Amino acid sequence: MTDLSRAAAPPIAMSRRSPAALSRALVIGLTAFLTLVDLFATQAILPSLVEAYGVSPAAMGLAVNASTVGMAVSGLAVAAFGRHIDRRRGIAVSLALLALPTFLLAAAPDLGTFAALRVVQGLLMSAAFTLTLAYLGEHFSAEDAAGVFAAYVTGNVASNLIGRMMAAALADHLGLAASFHVFALLNLAGAVLVRIGLDRATPMEATDGGRRSVLEVWGDHLRNSALRGAFAVGFLILFAFIGTFTYVNFVLVAPPFGVGMMTLGVVYLVFAPSVVTTPLAGRAVRLVGPQRTLMLSLLGAVAGLPLLLAGRLEAVLAGLVLVAVGTFLAQATATGFVGRTAMRERGAASGLYLAFYFLGGLAGSAAVGQVFVRLGWAACVATIGLSLLAAAAIAARLGRIAR
Repeated sequence: MTDLSRAAAPPIAMSRRSPAALSRALVIGLTAFLTLVDLFATQAILPSLVEAYGVSPAAMGLAVNASTVGMAVSGLAVAAFGRHIDRRRGIAVSLALLALPTFLLAAAPDLGTFAALRVVQGLLMSAAFTLTLAYLGEHFSAEDAAGVFAAYVTGNVASNLIGRMMAAALADHLGLAASFHVFALLNLAGAVLVRIGLDRATPMEATDGGRRSVLEVWGDHLRNSALRGAFAVGFLILFAFIGTFTYVNFVLVAPPFGVGMMTLGVVYLVFAPSVVTTPLAGRAVRLVGPQRTLMLSLLGAVAGLPLLLAGRLEAVLAGLVLVAVGTFLAQATATGFVGRTAMRERGAASGLYLAFYFLGGLAGSAAVGQVFVRLGWAACVATIGLSLLAAAAIAARLGRIAR
């Protein structure tokens, strides 16, 4: 626990081109990678899990994405109690504990146990995620905030790309159990990295002595129309992302594509361009503002959706690239916007944002899964398109209400 009687240290300002800034960005990106690598890697082995547990794609998709339930709950918990938690210690402990449910997934006897362990994973991943966002908002100057948040989301992009490819390769060559064992070791590596790579930071919320109640803090954030808009955009971003990248797996392994498990892992090179484009979010926000950056990112993702219905693999992959680039740019922009807009109680604001964000992922998994089973892939793509257009419409107003 931190000593709440002490004021927080002032945010760090640094040249974005200095060796210290580059080193810090690398640590931030690796922390993000090792925090969320379990979240998306399991989606790459969905077809194998469906076969192993003998269930429908919708049932397995919901179980795999049950982690979003834990992430939403944990986001709210950290929003409520994060003011009392030492950021670095909380992140490290969360990642160390995350290794346990990850390891146990290798021996989950049934779908219910599997889903429960995914919920526990979500609780711990979200705790680390939310505390890291609060740490970044408190520890860096407003000038550097967009860049460090973009570095963090870039790490998330890498976790999507490398995590999925690793999971598919490990499951194909060594089996499902080995895949979960390796990812448990990555969780422990994340805990070690945070302990040695991040500076200790006292929460900025300490400046008010912690006298305000949680409901008062939440009420302040929810009455802020700019933050409400960002929360809604976050919900819709992950709705679309989870809906796309969960169920496209079943499209790719079925005719006419017939992609095998190892090749399916390689397919996730569609995230590679996002590793390059996501760090540009900070620069784009400085040049054109968060409103236009969000709108252009979301509309870029929409442009990729018609390609997902093509009968040629290269067209589908191009569509997935556009969806990934657009949603990751939008996520980086929205995350940084929340960090800059919440002038106090940033841990609570980040927690609320992530609660909405991950609830959107759960809604996307459930809703798009049912659409997939009942109406097919084309109806799924239409549903995803509506969610992205709704997010763009909210973003169009976000710039006006934030000024």
